[in-house]
Amino acid sequence: MRRQTNTAVVPPTSDSFTSITTRRTRHLFQVPRVFADDTKGQQIHESCWSLSISKRTFDILVAVSVLAVFALPMLLIAILIRLTSDGPAMFVQERVGLNGRLFRIFKFRSMTQTSENCAGLTRDGDHRITDVGRWLRKFKLDELPQFYNILRGDMSLVGPRPKLPQYAERLSMQFRPGITGAATIAFRCEEEILKQVHPSNLDKFYLNRIKPLKERIDFRYMRSATLWSDLGLVLKTFRVSLVPARIPQSFRKTEYATFIAKTTIRLEPAADLTGDQNRGDVFKNADCNLAIGD
Repeated sequence: MRRQTNTAVVPPTSDSFTSITTRRTRHLFQVPRVFADDTKGQQIHESCWSLSISKRTFDILVAVSVLAVFALPMLLIAILIRLTSDGPAMFVQERVGLNGRLFRIFKFRSMTQTSENCAGLTRDGDHRITDVGRWLRKFKLDELPQFYNILRGDMSLVGPRPKLPQYAERLSMQFRPGITGAATIAFRCEEEILKQVHPSNLDKFYLNRIKPLKERIDFRYMRSATLWSDLGLVLKTFRVSLVPARIPQSFRKTEYATFIAKTTIRLEPAADLTGDQNRGDVFKNADCNLAIGD
């Protein structure tokens, strides 16, 4: 007897999720475990690496190893945070995870305590960032507690970054959020880009220019990811964290008042990532598929 599989068609990325509130419901959306690409109708099955038990096992092994090795450094970081600024060492916030489930993310606090309730975007040079927090964010050390989130099953090593409810992305909800991801690397200079935008236009600029691109980059990577591509992306994350990020030409000297009229955003058709490309070079295609024309 042929086995029947339920599928769900994911709406286009232009759907707005800004109306989602932070009410305490544990699931924002119910999404089945088999999905379809919004543009090509290609199914994503549980057998793919990004949804596999093998990936989950790999995540647990890495998380246990990292927490064991960095236990003492993490304790020292926590003490340093407490000594240099008022407030707790840990920052806890609700984010949207797999299938729209809300979970509590753990990070080392890198901002002043009064800014913890100000959920939103962060710009380069934000006055809320503490001196210690600036160094933690530079080398991504503030993300170390998220390996505990991996053990809990909230997150994965590689995946779309967990979003605040008001910035939730339906395509990304098909996968566990990650500590690093394809869009994380492609937009590693996001805070520098947002620094050029007036605070009153920050959310509109993010929702119109950055969010759709990040969502598509992450989705394209995750549907074709392998163990080798994940390892390559992790290694690339370490490398780019030591190199100053360069703002793409199309995002330099950005003015929100004119960007709609003078710029267009296009996404090149996704390449068929099969054969040898399913190995270490897969994650590079996500960056190459990002095309922004002035």
